[in-house]
Amino acid sequence: MTLARLAELHGVATEYAPSEGVTVAVPEATVVAVLRALDVDASTPEALAAALGAAERAARARLLAPTLVHWRDGPARPALGLPPGTRLTVTTEDGTTVTWPTVTGPTGSAVTSPTSPTSPTSPTSPTSPAGASAGAPPDWSALPLGVHRLAAETPDGRRGAATLIVAPAHAPGPEGRSHGLLVQLYSLLSARSWGMGDLGDLRELADWAGRTHGTGFVQVNPLHAAVPGAPTDPSPYRPSSRRFPDPVHLRIEDVPEYALLGPDRREELEAVLADAGELRERVIGKGALIDRDAVWAAKLRALELIHTVELGPGRRAAYRDFLAERGRALEDHATYQALAERHGHHWRRWPEELREPRAAEAAVRADAELAARVDFHCRLAWLTDGQLAAAADTARRAGMAVGIVHDLAVGVHPDGSDAWAQRHVFAAGMSVGAPPDAFNARGQDWGLPPWRPDALAAEGYAPYRGLLRELLRHAGALRIDHVMGLFRLWWVPEGAEPAEGTYVRHDAEAMLALLVLEAHRAGALVIGEDLGTVEPGVREALARRGVLGTSVLWFERDWAGTGRPLPPEAWRPGCVATATTHDLPPTAARLSGAHVTLRHRLGLLPGDLERERARDAAETAEWLGLLQRLGLLPEGPGDEAAEIRAFHRFLAATPARLVGMWLPDAVGDRRPQNLPGTWDQYPNWRLPLADPDGQPLTLERLAASPRAHALFRTLAEEVGARTAPPGARSV
Repeated sequence: MTLARLAELHGVATEYAPSEGVTVAVPEATVVAVLRALDVDASTPEALAAALGAAERAARARLLAPTLVHWRDGPARPALGLPPGTRLTVTTEDGTTVTWPTVTGPTGSAVTSPTSPTSPTSPTSPTSPAGASAGAPPDWSALPLGVHRLAAETPDGRRGAATLIVAPAHAPGPEGRSHGLLVQLYSLLSARSWGMGDLGDLRELADWAGRTHGTGFVQVNPLHAAVPGAPTDPSPYRPSSRRFPDPVHLRIEDVPEYALLGPDRREELEAVLADAGELRERVIGKGALIDRDAVWAAKLRALELIHTVELGPGRRAAYRDFLAERGRALEDHATYQALAERHGHHWRRWPEELREPRAAEAAVRADAELAARVDFHCRLAWLTDGQLAAAADTARRAGMAVGIVHDLAVGVHPDGSDAWAQRHVFAAGMSVGAPPDAFNARGQDWGLPPWRPDALAAEGYAPYRGLLRELLRHAGALRIDHVMGLFRLWWVPEGAEPAEGTYVRHDAEAMLALLVLEAHRAGALVIGEDLGTVEPGVREALARRGVLGTSVLWFERDWAGTGRPLPPEAWRPGCVATATTHDLPPTAARLSGAHVTLRHRLGLLPGDLERERARDAAETAEWLGLLQRLGLLPEGPGDEAAEIRAFHRFLAATPARLVGMWLPDAVGDRRPQNLPGTWDQYPNWRLPLADPDGQPLTLERLAASPRAHALFRTLAEEVGARTAPPGARSV
């Protein structure tokens, strides 16, 4: 009981419920290891007793919780449970202070009388603002939206402080309904790509889809910076940094200085362009896999040539503004990149003095060559940011209601930039994963160090806020991978099996309030990927704050009743409705059974091949039968392209606010972009968009495809013909 009480005080679970009526106890060794990662020693009975005593004393002495949240639709005068006579002061984001000298109310409870906002250096005004009355509790509805600091002082001199988040009631919502595309950007090559899709291709896709088909959004994979060096982990969901984009996505020819390269460097550039053309031809013409490392090697050569071109006065001023706005975060990231070039990306193996960012900063100042490389990597971040902005602007000008939907991965690589620059907020010796479930009996270990909830709270959630602001800069919407992680994450101690982990809770109210606040400031929607095991109440909490969910056709069944597919009217309105995702088979593979054959070939089927084929065929037949009964398959069964259109008519018939088309479905591609549970057995994250025969398709061929046009047209007609569902909110 002592260990359980200590764990509870630190948000660490000692048991969990994988399904209704089932409770699994967490191994004691796991609880002790997780507490150790939170700097709590429970390794011996004596240490445990001391840690529990210290935690309970701290809880009793605390005047305020570390973080308080005030929602705009919440009580204007919240009860704080403070002693009578406590004085409260709020310092807002802009440095303005508001002080409430307290008095004792009729019931002996602490109530307060607010005074006028003052500047940080002026004395508190004794005059109450309009609408305030002496003896009234603090009216937080008068505070501006933002992340403020609340201080409390009791009559006996005790003091406390907390982060106070004032957030809008909900995130922005879509205006009416929209249909859009889901695409892994690297997979969409054009005649101008250098062996993988880039930001120029994204801009072109958004322009074409928006203007030709009225498409409302394009959702892309995370464009986060990858871990430097070769071979690079191709997964966009295991990045070096989530705060900054990867310059591998740059369209080199669109960099303004490209056209200004002098004749003395043109021969070198022509050699790079020849290599780029060969990379493109290998993938498009010869069926090779996307080679991210080779693409980056070619682009790096070109960018280093372009870097020799002096910036013009206006461009230099814009670059300096970017450096000032991004501040130390960018400097740390660029420093890591430069040091990784010299010492490799495993920063724990670097010379001792370089393992800490501030010490490394001094080393950079003393090394002109290193300082030049830091500036180079800052410049790359600036160039990439500019092309992200251009893609977002193009989407808006093409008439997209939402625009570009960016994706936030659930974590970062332990040897990457963020883990180096912010290691004090990451839990050492821990990895994020998932407990065992019906799809994975061993559980999962994703190899991503988790954020420490206590460290985030101590910093007023500055790392989280900064991350959100970076991702929302050029986003019409932000998708949050594994959005349940705002509430709790499964931590796996180093060396343990994934099943031997446990859940660690975040302050979900604070995490959600900050997400809604930053989305409101950016005017962006928020989409939560809430597939898989979801704790009761999480989807409801997210929906209440305007966070859209993710509903995938094959998973939408009446699990509590008949087990049959949900009719379209039973789907939730607050979601992105799709037929499939990057982790699932394309719809053509489902219809043909190709995904079963693939899993059998790779040894991933849990049972007999024929039995699995029969089960899969029965599921597909059940769906096709429903589509026919609903009149959504007028062409009748047997035509694969028509059946895929019917599935999307079904999605359009739901009340979902957003309907997403997985781009490979438009051309009959059968290959999944990622096959969970595989590493070298399958070319995850390296496949170009292809036709049903596996022949790569360029963006130009996509735009000329009758099959693609037919599916686009179906969505435009079906979604565009409908009005917003009842109760739809426009923000």
